[in-house]
Amino acid sequence: MSTDNAAVNEGPDLATLLRSWRARLQPQDVGLPFRPGTRKTAGLRREEVAWLAGVSPDYVKRLEQGRAHPSLAILRALARTLRLSEAEYELACRLAGHAAQSGGLVPQHIGPGVQRLLDRLTDTPIAVFDAAWTLIQHNDPWAALTGDDWRGGRSANIVWRAFHNDTGRVRHPHPDEHKASLIADLRDTAARYPADRELTDMIGTLRRSSPEFARLWEGSTVAHHNSERKTVDHPHVGEVELDCDVLSVHGADLRIVVYTAAPGSEAAHKLQLLTVLGTQNMTPPPLP
Repeated sequence: MSTDNAAVNEGPDLATLLRSWRARLQPQDVGLPFRPGTRKTAGLRREEVAWLAGVSPDYVKRLEQGRAHPSLAILRALARTLRLSEAEYELACRLAGHAAQSGGLVPQHIGPGVQRLLDRLTDTPIAVFDAAWTLIQHNDPWAALTGDDWRGGRSANIVWRAFHNDTGRVRHPHPDEHKASLIADLRDTAARYPADRELTDMIGTLRRSSPEFARLWEGSTVAHHNSERKTVDHPHVGEVELDCDVLSVHGADLRIVVYTAAPGSEAAHKLQLLTVLGTQNMTPPPLP
């Protein structure tokens, strides 16, 4: 056995690292309630990691015992939950037998700094999208305002929804310009990640199923996102007019979308109310 291979084999395995990464976090680090002196577990509990990552506690247990092989999607969820740095995420991918970017996939890793924004801006609707406009992560106010949640697959992609007449609760003041800017973004992203099969397949399907998408895609329109006001039609608080800003994460190829309202405005009061209401269903049950 070579010295290099021996050094690799002597290093920590993925199961060991997952346990250590879980142990270094406290509930307040990930937005969970915490009272000093009420916990015997060092760091997060397995059940908490499972809930935050969207997997079962038994699966987390098997991962930490080296009895399960995580997919790239699960590694991404664990990386967000455990607040892994880019280097730690890449190490976890290698130990699990995956390339961190899987040979040129659109990156979806959220670093700990962006995750802290989601955790701490508890009164501001904020969501993170990848370069192809697929929803990766959002906070509770975002879900309460827009009704959007992680739906997985193409239904979580804004471009796919826009050209299937599924804009949800959000009304864009200039829908044609909005679609043109999405096409420009997607064209640029496809050029940067030509090996991403899912992105290529989605574009091909849209070109066949949507004449409007095909026309814009084949044209030469160049458009950019600008800060603008948008109207959200909420079923319980009515119309909410908000400022919408799109921010870029340097070096991560991610987009952060933030909705804000002027202090003291009617929209600000409605956002505050939505923070209290959350995503609960306010519709009364039908009479027996």
